[in-house]
Amino acid sequence: MAPGVKLMQKVSSTPLFAKIAPHVIPALDKAVHRLTRGKVLLSARMLPGLILTAKGARTGAPRTTPLACMPQDGGAGWLLIGSNFGRPGHPAWTGNLLKHPDAEVSWKGEDIAVRARLLEGEERAEAWRAVLTFWPPYATYQARIEREIRLFRLERR
Repeated sequence: MAPGVKLMQKVSSTPLFAKIAPHVIPALDKAVHRLTRGKVLLSARMLPGLILTAKGARTGAPRTTPLACMPQDGGAGWLLIGSNFGRPGHPAWTGNLLKHPDAEVSWKGEDIAVRARLLEGEERAEAWRAVLTFWPPYATYQARIEREIRLFRLERR
C-alpha cells in the first residue's frame, strides 16, 4: 500500500471531505490531465483513475468526468463506482451512462471506446465486495445515504 493511503482512507470517509472534494478534485484532475496530455491524474496517486467522456442524458453533448476506477483484467475493463462521495443524489455521469452506454475513457494516455453496463443482483453484490476490499471508505459512503450506489462495468468496444 502506498504511503499515506490509510490516512487518505480516513480523511475520505469524513462528511467534510464529501462536502469539499466534489468541487476541488475533479477540477484539479481535469487541469492536470489536460496539461500532461492524458498521462497523469492527481487523484490516481491514491486510486486508479480515468477520464470518462459520455453523452449527456438530456443534451447529448459530451460530458467529461475524472473518476476513480477499479481496473479489471489488466485494463480490459473497469468498474466505476457512483458514490458521489457519499452524497445523497446519484452523480450525473451515472445517468448519462444509463441513457448512453457507449462512451470513451482516457486511460493512462490512451483513448478507448467502451460500453457501460449497470451491475445488478448477484453480479453487483460480488463487485461490491471487491470494491470494498479495494477501497474500504465506500462502505462509509453507502452507510450515509439511502440510495444504492450504482456500479458500472466498462468493457472495451
